[in-house]
Amino acid sequence: MSTTASLSDLTGDYVLDTARTRIGFVARHTLGTRVRGQFDEFEGGAYLDGDHPSKSGARLVIRTRSIRTGNPQRDELLRARFLDADDHPAITFTSAEVEQVDRTHYKVTGGLTVRGVTRPVTVDVELTGDDSDPQGNVRVGFKGSVTINRDDWGVNWNGATAVLVSPKVVLEFDLGVIRRKT
Repeated sequence: MSTTASLSDLTGDYVLDTARTRIGFVARHTLGTRVRGQFDEFEGGAYLDGDHPSKSGARLVIRTRSIRTGNPQRDELLRARFLDADDHPAITFTSAEVEQVDRTHYKVTGGLTVRGVTRPVTVDVELTGDDSDPQGNVRVGFKGSVTINRDDWGVNWNGATAVLVSPKVVLEFDLGVIRRKT
């Protein structure tokens, strides 16, 4: 992806390109090993204002049943006991504030809702590039991460879980968005 000469060229409404997006997580397990996983089903959109980034905003909805770690037994435990996917089918993030740090870095603050609990988080986001595809659609890429304490959202199964898996979880994303045609 190239980078547009002017951020104002990026202004508009965007929809998440699910084929070019990855939403993952990393949690430290006993003995220092890491458990990595991802979510396979999500949707979202954004409004980007290149002239006034603080007026930009985003919304993301992740289907909890789509969690995958490469271990079906662990995946089912995460769905049933940790995320309570039957009663809480989605994890959502809705931005409330966007702060531009420099030309390609931003701090996006908003509400993260997990298991019906909403808490504020600030995600460090990098604009990784933009380009037009062969159909003339403007595509923009972002990547970022945030470290959360899963206990703040009640994502815990039992007391032994705290010994086996660190409460700190890194949420990672690599997003592609496509500007909606007007």
